[in-house]
Amino acid sequence: MTQSRKVFGRRQILIVEDEMINREILGNLLAQEYETVFAADGDEAIEKMKEYRQTLSLVLLDLIMPKKNGLEVLTYVKNDPQLKQIPVIVMTSDAKSEVESLHLGAADFIPKPYPQPDVIMARVRRSIELSEDRMIINATERDPLTELYNREYFYRYAEQFDIHHPTVQTDAIVLDIYHFHTINERFGTKYGDDVLRLMARKLREFAAPSGGIVCHREADAFMVYAPHGLDYIEMLASVSNALNNYVGSHNRVRLRMGVYDTVDRELPIERRFDRASEACDTVKSGYSGNIGFFDNAMHEKELYAEQLIEDFPRAIETKQFAVYYQPKYNVQAESPALVSAEALVRWNHPTLGCVSPGEFIPLFEENGLIRKLDNYVWNEVAAQVKAWKARYGAAVPVSVNVSRADIFDPMIVDTLKTIIQKNGLSNKDLLLEITESAYTKNAEQIIKTVNALRELGFLIEMDDFGTGYSSLNMISALPIDVLKMDMVFIQQAFAKTQDTKLIEIIIDIAKYLSVPVVAEGVETREQMLALKEMGCDIIQGYYFSKPLPPGEFEALWEGTRNVDN
Repeated sequence: MTQSRKVFGRRQILIVEDEMINREILGNLLAQEYETVFAADGDEAIEKMKEYRQTLSLVLLDLIMPKKNGLEVLTYVKNDPQLKQIPVIVMTSDAKSEVESLHLGAADFIPKPYPQPDVIMARVRRSIELSEDRMIINATERDPLTELYNREYFYRYAEQFDIHHPTVQTDAIVLDIYHFHTINERFGTKYGDDVLRLMARKLREFAAPSGGIVCHREADAFMVYAPHGLDYIEMLASVSNALNNYVGSHNRVRLRMGVYDTVDRELPIERRFDRASEACDTVKSGYSGNIGFFDNAMHEKELYAEQLIEDFPRAIETKQFAVYYQPKYNVQAESPALVSAEALVRWNHPTLGCVSPGEFIPLFEENGLIRKLDNYVWNEVAAQVKAWKARYGAAVPVSVNVSRADIFDPMIVDTLKTIIQKNGLSNKDLLLEITESAYTKNAEQIIKTVNALRELGFLIEMDDFGTGYSSLNMISALPIDVLKMDMVFIQQAFAKTQDTKLIEIIIDIAKYLSVPVVAEGVETREQMLALKEMGCDIIQGYYFSKPLPPGEFEALWEGTRNVDN
């Protein structure tokens, strides 16, 4: 974006006039209020505009001059990004040139012979005021990197488009660059900024002729709002080609696009682009299938998600969420021994039936409800462990999930401490599971909180190990007491390839850290024996038991206690 010109003190004006007497007349008139600079022909005018571009507030431009005439200067300025923001008033005795001058970007017109000095001064003041007002508006509504609308003003202009074109069908489009962060990492942020500016320019060039508007939403994400019928396939190809011509054949840029076409005008503008973003997120790879479309299935999914969110408070209040317990067995003992359990939540919805955790857990993680659900589960588990202790005089430790959102709750330590004390439990009765991916984002804060929990006596299990891409150096510094392998590794390792090298590496890492390792998702005796042979300590999965409601878990536990006795 062009740097701000001088707006405090005396504004600077460039007078471009080949007649010396006219330069003197204008110079003496304007010198009362303004600092003046002079040029005698079109070429000198362009040189002076470039030299003083950061301080010029206005140019008074004669049209009939040697070398380059005024219209040629206007054409040059219009096509120069650094000069086109400087307002220009043309001066000529040829009244027929007024319209052409305005089409080329002139801000106003002063006839020759010159009108009264007050008229000239009024036109100069007004042109400068309008230019400076426009600069302030642009600075407010435009993204400084790309000069596109920022998100807030883009939504406002989209609403205005709807008001002025109530019968025109429109499309909401979202685009981003697949793995854009690698461009910044490999070539630097300046190079990445150049890519974004080029993308912005190509999108604007493509959308503007149809009346479409473009926004730089954030990072590498852009939004387009345009009349229905814009050839977005051609737009994607055009922008992609421009970017790849810029970066070269060895550094291909791959774009993703999400389209919500023929938008529902009853939806707020933000929701329309949320739908386009959902469609964009369905494009998992930039190598094929680069365009995703919001369709009826996605709409049904959206409505379903909204119902789950709406029903959540009532579900908590009426205890629709049931906690199940999946046993964990120590397989390094002489015979497998039940040593602990994992708490897993199920939603028994009154109209939807059993809602899968795979549907509501990610949804609640996204909108922040997960903290309230986790708190509910912690209390339910603590109460159940208390009941088992009262009935049997003992209880197995139970693992409960602690989400990343929980970790950033400043009251989490006090909350867990209160739950333990209220139920008369030991801190080792609740094992806290935290996913590895949580540690990889703002690790310093995570580690600080986890250390505070461990100081109280809680044991920490790193869940889904292998999915967060921690470095070995980072892992050695993490405060954990148990390493838990993601079940995907188990499933892949015991597939047709029978390649267990990755499992062996994870078990070696656990040995290096001097912590036990848990394998979940174990389904067969062969898998159990192989994992035991590799040195896995604890196994969880359908081979031993599916997740059980409290009564069935009690029966299983009682059976193992009787065997032990």
